[in-house]
Amino acid sequence: MNASEILQLLRYLTPAERAEVEAILVQDKTIWRPLPGPQMMAYDSTATIIGYGGAAGGGKTDLACGKSLTQHQKILVLRREATQLTGIVDRFTELLSNRDGYNGAERIWRLPGRQIEFGSTPNPDDWNKYQGRPHDLLVFDEAANFLEGQVRALLGWLRSVDPTQRCQALLTFNPPTSAEGRWIVDFFAPWLDPKHPNPAQPGELRWFATVDGKDMECADGTPFEHNGDLITPLSRTFIPSRVSDNPYLMGTGYMATLQSLPEPLRSQMLYGDFQAGMEDDAMQVIPTAWVEAAQARWKAMHNKPRMDSVGVDVARGGRDNTIIARRHGWWFDEPLAYAGKSTPDGPSVAGVTIAAVRDKSPIHIDVVGVGASPYDFLAQAGQHVLGINGAEAAPGTDKSGRLTFANVRSHDWWRMREALDPVADNGIALPPDRQLLVDLCAPVWRLQGRTIYVESREDIIKRIGRSPDWASAYILALHDTPRVEDIPGAHTRQRASYDPYANLNR
Repeated sequence: MNASEILQLLRYLTPAERAEVEAILVQDKTIWRPLPGPQMMAYDSTATIIGYGGAAGGGKTDLACGKSLTQHQKILVLRREATQLTGIVDRFTELLSNRDGYNGAERIWRLPGRQIEFGSTPNPDDWNKYQGRPHDLLVFDEAANFLEGQVRALLGWLRSVDPTQRCQALLTFNPPTSAEGRWIVDFFAPWLDPKHPNPAQPGELRWFATVDGKDMECADGTPFEHNGDLITPLSRTFIPSRVSDNPYLMGTGYMATLQSLPEPLRSQMLYGDFQAGMEDDAMQVIPTAWVEAAQARWKAMHNKPRMDSVGVDVARGGRDNTIIARRHGWWFDEPLAYAGKSTPDGPSVAGVTIAAVRDKSPIHIDVVGVGASPYDFLAQAGQHVLGINGAEAAPGTDKSGRLTFANVRSHDWWRMREALDPVADNGIALPPDRQLLVDLCAPVWRLQGRTIYVESREDIIKRIGRSPDWASAYILALHDTPRVEDIPGAHTRQRASYDPYANLNR
């Protein structure tokens, strides 16, 4: 029975019965109780990571406040921007009837038996401000506004010194309105992705482990060993809520306000529709729909045609991955991903690359920075390898013949855009890898005069907190280089070492 149904029944009580109910409520000294329905389901959930919300008005902020005041001891409540914390602090004030124990300068509320800290992460690396400080409740309010890397990094500090204290993370959110927020759909894919092969029910527990930088669904929470590490899967769930689940707002006209919103905001806020309003940035290099169409065309091949190209994006340390993309005509194979720690040097990158090559296909490797060493080892191993320096001057123009490119990087990204354009009608097929989709849709571009500038890798990292490694490898694999055996006299030529400074004095 939900709260709205209870309110309906109250109308049938006699005056004596109503007085008895009111007397019971007066005696209840609990500072906060969840509403029957979705809010109570989320409050009682045993999941380590709880997603809650979807639509507006479902009691997301109240749930965060209630769990903080009744279930946990060390709490960190986060919004992306610090100015957005005011409403949460005001709600805590209403529940506590005062601000005793609140230090506005520190943004810490000290109460008997618990401490509530308020924080924000406007910049990608701001999560570092909170590392090393354990919390048994992490609240990400409007979680879709955070970067995925920020959320995952802070989840590493979800712990308690009290063995009886349950540690949980609460992610409250509405449907994302930009590509940067789409990670939340992947994170809770069994509940939010209509294409998920094994959908989950609201409140159902699923277990996930992060293996080699990617989520893997597990049967249960049983720990397992991977490359010498003991990995324990964590439970997740998602519980949808709407304004109709909140009787405190049903009589205020808030429903009418939501109904009057323009689409797609109306469907997002009223119904929690995660498929509505997913709009691209106006200057996004590759439209999301084009990538999705290419992925929809992809089918696994057992007898693959000749391999024409291999693209290698080398890990630059930290959380980066070495990604290898393989192209057979217009059909791209699934990515090969290796954690940066497993490919720490030139020989290791060269080794996994050689293992991936078939049919003596050319290898295209990003030689800026750490890529120069693998290039040299591949060349010494007699491989047909070409070093691609994205900072060099770009040849040619776009298909119209009117626009030039600022550098090779801009040229290569634009070639992928032109290849994915439905007008090209080339049948290009990309593997249905979610990370590849997100990475290909990450950069934006600008036009200066007649020159196209695609956003640099460094600027992308500053904006979204990660490097588009998957996309970089596939863009390198799009290079169409004749294989050595097809070039007359190529076998007798001497190969020169790659010199990254060769073009500076031209």
